[in-house]
Amino acid sequence: MPETEKITINLGPVDLGQIDLLVEQGLYSNRSDFIRSAIRSKLDRHESVIQETARSWSLVLGAEHITNRWLEERREQGKKVAIRVIGALSFAKDVDPDLARSVIDSITVFGTLRVSPALREALADRITKRPT
Repeated sequence: MPETEKITINLGPVDLGQIDLLVEQGLYSNRSDFIRSAIRSKLDRHESVIQETARSWSLVLGAEHITNRWLEERREQGKKVAIRVIGALSFAKDVDPDLARSVIDSITVFGTLRVSPALREALADRITKRPT
């Protein structure tokens, strides 16, 4: 799984010009460096909100990888699960769609979701990808 995701943002010409000026002055190596730094600064500022929400909503913070074995264990225990992740959620390529449907009640991802097309189709009514 890649450590970064490519996103697209729209900026006004004045904001972009200011970023370019800071890059030109050597404060940042490039536009992406500035944007990553700005995002980290804002995330650090709101860390307590993120942590509290993750706790109260029972969210996994980081990366979660779901396998057939994990799903089979939940099925054997008679459990239905709601998977909630801030970060990255991935499924093993061989996860059985029928098994997944029998165990997974819902999936909510704030970040990146990596799932095979067949599994995505099987779980389409249970997946909430944020932001929409």
